[in-house]
Amino acid sequence: MTGVAESAVPQWFAELFAHRHWVRRVEPFPHIYARDVFVPEFYQRLAEELARVRRERPAAFGAVAADYGAVGAQLAGLRDGPLALFLSREWHDLIARVAGVTTTGDVEGSVHHHPPGSPPGWPHNDLSPAWFKGPAPGPDRVTTVDPEVDLKTGARSPEVFARETVRAVAVLFYFGNPDWRPGDGGETALYDQLGPNPVPALTIPPMDNSLLLFECTPRSWHTFAGGNTAARNSVVMWLHRPKEDVVRRWGGDSIAQWH
Repeated sequence: MTGVAESAVPQWFAELFAHRHWVRRVEPFPHIYARDVFVPEFYQRLAEELARVRRERPAAFGAVAADYGAVGAQLAGLRDGPLALFLSREWHDLIARVAGVTTTGDVEGSVHHHPPGSPPGWPHNDLSPAWFKGPAPGPDRVTTVDPEVDLKTGARSPEVFARETVRAVAVLFYFGNPDWRPGDGGETALYDQLGPNPVPALTIPPMDNSLLLFECTPRSWHTFAGGNTAARNSVVMWLHRPKEDVVRRWGGDSIAQWH
């Protein structure tokens, strides 16, 4: 597919992109891969912001999940710099359009840091529930994670209204990994089937200024491959869809409940 320059987007937004081709692949499941996503000047701002946040705000990073090697800082708390792009409506709409998915305007995401020697994750499909406070956002804004509502369970005070959605599109943007070379590990592994000791069908390298995105479906199995000899950094985020859309398409049992 051709890139951002052909889309009807604000000029300031279009000028951030290098306008290279984003490649649509069908195996092992449909996904989009892109290199040189942003122009060098804006990419450098993102990399410098990552270094600044890790240096000045280490407390912003907490464990992503039990038995998972990464720490993460929520994008919702990093809106005072260039990382705010990933919570813009323009970015949301671009990703939804490229993925071909109708979404709600709800965005969840973090900056992930895997220290050297992080263990591998486990294959999963990201077709998981997520709860957001308040009504669905209008066409010119997004809703992000709110501390008054538990993202995974919807737990909240009785007076707080929240909606249950399901993750619809996953995005991984790799940055802050300037020394990565083939053989250094830390790739994202994609699978065409699961079973005892599954083997990745494809691995995506964490090369700076590159991107992976895919629709979350019952078969979008992926994981962090581990074995990284250097730190691996990325933005990991999701767009969402109404729960009823998932139930209608794949059935309620397809939703991967949190444990």
